Amino acid sequence: MLLLEAIILSVISASTPLLLAASGELVVERSGVLNLGIEGMMIVGAACGFAGAYMTGSTFLGALCGIAAGAAMSAIFGILTLGLAVNQVAAGLALTILGVGLSGLIGAGFVGQKIVPSPHLYLPVLTDLPFIGRILFGEDAFVYVSIALIIAISLFLHRTRAGLVLRAVGDNHTSAHALGYPVLRIRLLAVLFGGGCAGLGGAYLPLAYTPFFIPGMTAGRGWIALALVVFASWRPGRLVGGAYLFGAVTILQLHTQALGFGIPSQLMSSLPYLATVVVLVLISRTRDTAGSAAPASLGVVFVPDR
Repeated sequence: MLLLEAIILSVISASTPLLLAASGELVVERSGVLNLGIEGMMIVGAACGFAGAYMTGSTFLGALCGIAAGAAMSAIFGILTLGLAVNQVAAGLALTILGVGLSGLIGAGFVGQKIVPSPHLYLPVLTDLPFIGRILFGEDAFVYVSIALIIAISLFLHRTRAGLVLRAVGDNHTSAHALGYPVLRIRLLAVLFGGGCAGLGGAYLPLAYTPFFIPGMTAGRGWIALALVVFASWRPGRLVGGAYLFGAVTILQLHTQALGFGIPSQLMSSLPYLATVVVLVLISRTRDTAGSAAPASLGVVFVPDR
């Protein structure tokens, strides 16, 4: 029972940065924009988040620094793609490369330093309940924020007029513009929100997952978050299951090595990315036969009439 509890707690921790980053990207893609710069935004968020927490002694302020860093990176992406009509794929890839280099520069002076990680919730009696106590009532604030975020996004997209407008912009930006909706402004706000979520997901890694910063510590999680949005068919509810599934695959490699299975560690480390490829292939085959729920204008740059 204790082993199962430890595994579940590990899966939750490994899934939280994926869920945070993918939640923001889901909103971005529902607006009709494809942002491939999530990995760069996450790693910059990790560097700035750790730097902010180390210098202020507050993980909360560190998280805000991570959000601000991710939003700033996404603002660059928005200016390039929405303002200057630069190709979204090229801009996203360039932003990822920029983010990796920029994070190394920002975090160079903090490598090897440690901070006090984000505290875990403790509720008398409830947290002490056997098995479910620590799982439900003993997590850090990032975990609860990720769950609250996906619920809020689901309600926003399907229960509010603003969410309906956002989805309309993603489905058919020409019609939305003809109806008088500010397509570029809506997409820019979605991009900024997605960047902030990516920055928060990156900041989670040094602030709660491991209380130190190392270059490249996102280790491709931004790319997995991108695949998760497709895996979830752009639906918030499915995104939660997908994030925890991929988190479980990530944790599987650690426990198989701890139990002494004779499987090369390099193979186990590649499992999350192998699972990503398999999922994308399966989704592609399903989409060919059943159609796709993706926004019709995804990746299309919209330039309004002057």
